[in-house]
Amino acid sequence: MNAPTRPSRTPAPDPEALASDRDEAGIPIHHGWAPLGGRRRWMEPFVLVLLAGGGAHGYALTAELEAMRITNGPVDVGQVYRILRDLDEAGQVTSRWSTDQVGPQRRDYELTEAGFAALDEWAAVMKERARLIAEFDARYLEWVARPRRPSA
Repeated sequence: MNAPTRPSRTPAPDPEALASDRDEAGIPIHHGWAPLGGRRRWMEPFVLVLLAGGGAHGYALTAELEAMRITNGPVDVGQVYRILRDLDEAGQVTSRWSTDQVGPQRRDYELTEAGFAALDEWAAVMKERARLIAEFDARYLEWVARPRRPSA
């Protein structure tokens, strides 16, 4: 997958944005661990970030998601294609039939400007979640390292 040239953007307020705020430069930032929609939405940022590296088809994305080990078993191909369909309907990806003459015909997906903006939003959310997980881990390790008092 060849990395596309990222289009230049001017941030615009979006009432459906994932991130909770923006900094002075308009970069999305996020606070807290707010729920973000349906159960399969947790895989959406991974699909977006993989597409940021260049166009791909669903089975290639599924293979990369499995290589990342983001599930405790095989990645549901149907889930990946539902996410791609939702992203397409939201205008965050475009798709076209592959022109490859080898193998079965498949759809290739690429991020749009709206897709890059959604990825920026997800990056803010994921950074905040990583911060909260690190905070949890630090406090957990602090308490585990101490001798525990037996309960009465």
